[in-house]
Amino acid sequence: MACLKGRDFLTLADYSLEEIRLLLDTTRELKIRYYSGERVVPVLQGRVLAMIFEKPSTRTRISFEVAMKQLGGYAMYLGWRDLQLGRGETIADTARVLSRYVDGVMARVYEHSKLEELAEYCDKPVINGLSDLLHPCQALADIYTIIEKKGDPRRLKIVFIGDGGDNVFHSLLLGLALLGAKTILSSPKGYDPHPRVIEWFNDISSRTSAELEIIRDPFEAVKGADVVYTDVWVSMGQESERERRLKDLRPYQVNRELMELAKPDAVFMHCLPAHRGEEVADEVIDGRWSIVWDQAENRLHVQKAILAHLIL
Repeated sequence: MACLKGRDFLTLADYSLEEIRLLLDTTRELKIRYYSGERVVPVLQGRVLAMIFEKPSTRTRISFEVAMKQLGGYAMYLGWRDLQLGRGETIADTARVLSRYVDGVMARVYEHSKLEELAEYCDKPVINGLSDLLHPCQALADIYTIIEKKGDPRRLKIVFIGDGGDNVFHSLLLGLALLGAKTILSSPKGYDPHPRVIEWFNDISSRTSAELEIIRDPFEAVKGADVVYTDVWVSMGQESERERRLKDLRPYQVNRELMELAKPDAVFMHCLPAHRGEEVADEVIDGRWSIVWDQAENRLHVQKAILAHLIL
């Protein structure tokens, strides 16, 4: 069995299929134990997770705090401006200090390069809680949810509607590629995945035969879909692009008309927070297709698996 102790979790591209399956299997075990009444599985008794937030958060902060508590450990919230990072201390120096105090670090940042520098100089596992490029914890929870609700992703038509340069889509694409699944992206020109992510995808797909298909017309893309996924059109840090993005992406709203082209038992996914009336209509996110609340809950169970395996 793969041993992940001490590993960083910056991108799913760093993990093998065996390792991803181990995390998914552990997620299932921990969730079963949770609903059987075993709320605390103290495998991280006495361990401390430092959580650095440059960006605000609801689900990431709460799910990691609860996850550490349920594993018998402790999570410490550290706002970027609460640390000396906000006054000019280098990431490298902060990482060296944290290595002496805590057992792991989760960071939610603007630039992915900050995570890479943190991991380079920190002796303890560093977990990507979100960056401008990737959101691997979210994507692993999404994949777990897809399997839980719909079965093997290789047998499903999974369609992402909207911004293909989105950090959640990037990680979802890489995770599905590791499983050998096909992903369909429907986005306007100029909103394709980041070249670095495409390089990772091409490397993975050369081993797994995964596919990525881009279909510009969202109504064509969603026909017969099993899973329809979208995310916000304007992420934190993109506020200056808001008007252009809303104009370009307006035809890609997931609404009733779009969802009715998918399979009758199709599901709708969104990583939240949702900008209702923009990328998704209320009738979809609150409707019979939506599994977003199960998806949000699974962040907790997936992250418990990640923490249990990575922290020494």
